[in-house]
Amino acid sequence: MEGFQLLLSGFAGALTPANLAFAFIGCVLGTLIGVLPGLGPAAGTAILIPLTFKLDATGAIIMLAAIYYGAMYGGTITSVLINVPGEAASVITCLDGYEMARQGRAGTALGIAAIGSFVGGVFAAVALAVVALPLARFALSFGPPEFFCLMLLGMCLVTGLAGQSLVAALLMTVLGLLLSLVGLDPVRGAPRFTFGIPELYDGLGFVPVVMGLFGVAEILLVAEAPFRRLAETRLTGLWPSRDEWRRSSGAIWRGTVIGFLLGLIPGVGAVIPTFMAYIVEKRLSKHPEKFGTGVIEGVASPETANNAYANAAMVPLLVLGVPSSPTIAILMGAFIINGLTPGPFLFKERPDLVWTVIASFFTGNLILLILNLPLVGLWAKILKVPYQYLCAGTLLFCIVGAYSLKGTVFDVGVMLVFGVIGYFLRKLGMPLAPAVLALILGPFMEKSLRTSLELSAGDFSIFVTRPISATLLVCAALVIVVSTLRISTVKALKEAESK
Repeated sequence: MEGFQLLLSGFAGALTPANLAFAFIGCVLGTLIGVLPGLGPAAGTAILIPLTFKLDATGAIIMLAAIYYGAMYGGTITSVLINVPGEAASVITCLDGYEMARQGRAGTALGIAAIGSFVGGVFAAVALAVVALPLARFALSFGPPEFFCLMLLGMCLVTGLAGQSLVAALLMTVLGLLLSLVGLDPVRGAPRFTFGIPELYDGLGFVPVVMGLFGVAEILLVAEAPFRRLAETRLTGLWPSRDEWRRSSGAIWRGTVIGFLLGLIPGVGAVIPTFMAYIVEKRLSKHPEKFGTGVIEGVASPETANNAYANAAMVPLLVLGVPSSPTIAILMGAFIINGLTPGPFLFKERPDLVWTVIASFFTGNLILLILNLPLVGLWAKILKVPYQYLCAGTLLFCIVGAYSLKGTVFDVGVMLVFGVIGYFLRKLGMPLAPAVLALILGPFMEKSLRTSLELSAGDFSIFVTRPISATLLVCAALVIVVSTLRISTVKALKEAESK
């Protein structure tokens, strides 16, 4: 009951005109980012961080969180109308969503996606309010060794699930850790990896690096890809029929549960819940052969799982201080920029902020539903804008945002350099998520490691003699072993099929 009382106090803050305006702006911008094919929530959130520099911490987090789950829905529009996912989690929606559009049922597909996203998001927000306080109290018993092992486990989860090559993911993790070491040594105060450049004494700016890796790199990738035309269909009949409601209601609730549970696991990513929800619906269906031909369940379940995951992924961040995906890592960076450290101590030190942000998930999802049901046609018209103009405008916004951080051209150069690096890394199939997560967690891991070794007088056994830290280390090792076996099995099956 205490959690719901705190949530009610959070609504008092979330329902203020200013915070409602921030949630509304975030939802609009997020949906717009999702509509632009290729950008996605990670790039969009990174690009738009500069908009929050002049806001208070609560307003900044509310807006960025709304951009996140707004972008998760916005990708559905392009999946349905032009068969191009606005972000990776909407890939599976193309199978049935675009077929529904070709049959003249695009409005119904987008309508059920909006309704499912609302149900999934609200359910996940309720569950977050229930589990947040007990988990935060448990996490308060953690010391530096436990926090180090917890962050190591989160990094192993993201690394193990990042792609088809564990070696590539580990290399990107090492790259991120190396980037996090740039600057002044926190203990000795001596410069590290600065190469005599004064601007690097404060370290590499998180915002320019992420805007480059995700924003500029995505613009370069999207600019070279062919663009598809809208499906020739009228956006009418947004409300599903009675039969469609009957078929999709169960799919919505199953997608909600799947998305929420997988959102609690760091490293899973938004793609896995949507694919799993789609597979579950196909296996439970009496007519699985119809999937891929325009069945409404094929849109309802993955889109619900998509938004349920987005809200559930905030649990590890807020409660444990461990980001579970690149976008959540960017949100963690926004906390840090505002002088806040996500984790159990945040519930103790700034309960007003935490519960206002949690309450904003309810208002934000309601705003998203109101925005997207009647305004789908407006979002669709954005796709008719010549894409070279959109790319040029987005790049200009990135440059202005990077410059506004400190008012130096150096940050703009950092962003552009990492944009080119990110472009080539994406071309080579290297996962960026481990690098971003390591860049964010690196300083916290170093601080926890050094504090732990100071407590034990340099004895590393402190990590295995404490039950919680030892358990977390065992879990981290198991994640790497299982990931190695999984990748080896997949490669062996592909080789067997090719023969």
